[in-house]
Amino acid sequence: MNRITQKLLGLVSGLSGRPGGAYNIREDSRCAGRQNSEHIRIEQKTDKPGIDIIVRAGTRGETVYIPACITHSAVDDLVYNDFYIAEGADVTVVAGCGVHTEGEADSRHNGIHRFFIGKDAHVRYLEKHIGTGGGTGKRIIDPQTVCEIAEGGLLEMDTAQIRGVDSTKRVTRARLERAARLVIREKIMTYGCQSAVTDFEVELNGTGSGTDLVSRSVARGESKQLFRSRIYGNAACSGHSECDAIIMDGAEVSAIPELTARHVDAALIHEAAIGKIAGEQIVKLMTLGLTEEQAEAKIIDGFLK
Repeated sequence: MNRITQKLLGLVSGLSGRPGGAYNIREDSRCAGRQNSEHIRIEQKTDKPGIDIIVRAGTRGETVYIPACITHSAVDDLVYNDFYIAEGADVTVVAGCGVHTEGEADSRHNGIHRFFIGKDAHVRYLEKHIGTGGGTGKRIIDPQTVCEIAEGGLLEMDTAQIRGVDSTKRVTRARLERAARLVIREKIMTYGCQSAVTDFEVELNGTGSGTDLVSRSVARGESKQLFRSRIYGNAACSGHSECDAIIMDGAEVSAIPELTARHVDAALIHEAAIGKIAGEQIVKLMTLGLTEEQAEAKIIDGFLK
C-alpha cells in the first residue's frame, strides 16, 4: 500500500492504516488488503470485478470498510460490490473513494453497489468522495447504488463530496417493502468548472414504508449542479425530498422533483430552496471580528454540517 493510498484512506474513511474487523481495500483496480470477521465474510466475484459482502443474521455493532483509491492518472476503474445483509443484522459500511492525479490523463472510479437488506435489518452507509493531486486530468467518480429493502428494514446513507472531484453523477435506485425505510443525507460542494449530478428514484411499495431524502449543496465558481428526485408512492406510505443549495459567483443549480402517488394514502412532499448567502449574515459575523472571507467560510461550514 503506497503513500498516496495511505493519505486517501485517511481522507475518505478516517483510516491511517488497516482497520480491525472486516475490510477490503481497493487500490488502482486491485485488492490491496482483505480481512473477514466472525460475522462478516467478503468474497471475490468470479464473473466481474468486485466483491460480495455477506453479513450473517443477527450481527450487531460491526463495521465493514471497503474504501477504493486511485493513485495516478489514466486509470478507469469499474467495480461491482453486492451487500447481502441477513435478517436482524445491524451494521455500518464505510465506503469512501479517493482519486489522485498528477498527469494530463483523466482518472475515473465507477462503483456499482447493490444492497439486499433483510427483514428488520439496519445498515448505516457512510461514503465520502475526495479528489487530490496537481494534474490537469479530471478526477471523476460516478457511483451507482441499488437497494432492495425487505419488511422492516432500514438503510441510512450519509454521503459527502466537498472537494477535488471534477465530475460526478450519483445514481440511487431503491425499492421498499412493508414498513421499510430509506434515509439519505447528501452534502456536496463544487468549485471552478466542476459538475455534480444527483439522481434519486425510490419506489415505496409496502404499507408503512417511507423515505426521507435531503441534499445540501454549495456551488461556487462556474460549477454546475443538478438534483433530480423521483418518489413513487405505490401504497399507504410517506415520502419526503428536500434540496437546499447555496449558489455563488457564476454557478448554476437546478432542482427537479417528481412525485407520483398511486395510492390514496400515499403522503409525498418535496421542498427546494436555492439562493445566495444573505448579506446580513455576513455583516453580523464581521461585527464579531471576522473578515468577509472568514464569515463566508463559517456560514458554509455550518450549512454543510
